[in-house]
Amino acid sequence: MNIEQFRDYCLHFPAVTEETPFGPDNLVYKVKGKMFALCGIDDFSRVNLKCDPEKSIELREQHPEITPGYHMNKTHWNSVLVGELPDKLVKELIRHSYELVKSSLPKKIQAEIALGN
Repeated sequence: MNIEQFRDYCLHFPAVTEETPFGPDNLVYKVKGKMFALCGIDDFSRVNLKCDPEKSIELREQHPEITPGYHMNKTHWNSVLVGELPDKLVKELIRHSYELVKSSLPKKIQAEIALGN
């Protein structure tokens, strides 16, 4: 997966925005203002994705390419070496991150997302 494929996949989910709150070198993807993915623009070897804490432990045990989130809360975020894992798995992890964050939003906002608002 390259950065363009990553961007396209993140942006295909409803209500997602692409921002650069940490400066021009990092892309951040948010659903209704809540971050679910982060990557470097110049160095796209690793992405940070939110993850259920129990699932994080399993993933880290199964894949040495998945480590506690770099510069993130190590319980809730993973760093994923994108070039080292199959694109299918990376997409599953992105989707999990998006769904996890979306499900934490208030029910009213979740309903708005479902309606395409």
